[in-house]
Amino acid sequence: MPCRLHEPHKTFIRKGKSLAEYALKEIQSLYRIERMADEKEMSDKERKALRKKLATPILDAFEKWMKDTYPTVLPKSRIGQAIAYSYSLWSRMKNYLKDGRLMIDNNLAENAIRPIALSRKNFLFCGNHRAAANTAIICSLLASCKGVGINPREWLNDVIAKLPYYCQPGKTKNLKELLPAHWNQNNYSKL
Repeated sequence: MPCRLHEPHKTFIRKGKSLAEYALKEIQSLYRIERMADEKEMSDKERKALRKKLATPILDAFEKWMKDTYPTVLPKSRIGQAIAYSYSLWSRMKNYLKDGRLMIDNNLAENAIRPIALSRKNFLFCGNHRAAANTAIICSLLASCKGVGINPREWLNDVIAKLPYYCQPGKTKNLKELLPAHWNQNNYSKL
């Protein structure tokens, strides 16, 4: 015979799941609007107008839903914590409606720093502070290559081949030319 003490717990789980599904559905609606703007290659002004027309009502309704739903859930439950967190940041979230250049999320920034975050523990074993500083410089240069659309391997091979000629006594070559932002792919491997 099943224990009746677990029934309220199961009810809370079902309720939390249905609330989470509703929230995800609304968030997906916002992303569909962004995808629509991307597919139509809208300008920043057009994107802003589209957001105002389609996303603002969704966000307003979602804000009201959070306000009404939070008192009905346990504050320490996952859905309670998610609503509290989202509601505390809501005014900042709505800023993307004001400017078509703003992204709906910070995925680009998160993806840019992910390699550093994943490698953080490895950097503890660089050997010493100087080696760690050199590793940071190399990571920055490789990230700069990615940022300006250069193949890091080609850039690194070319720079390593040219570097001895830049460091000869009596020769005055500007090392700045070798930085990813100034590196000329047309002169690749030409000395």
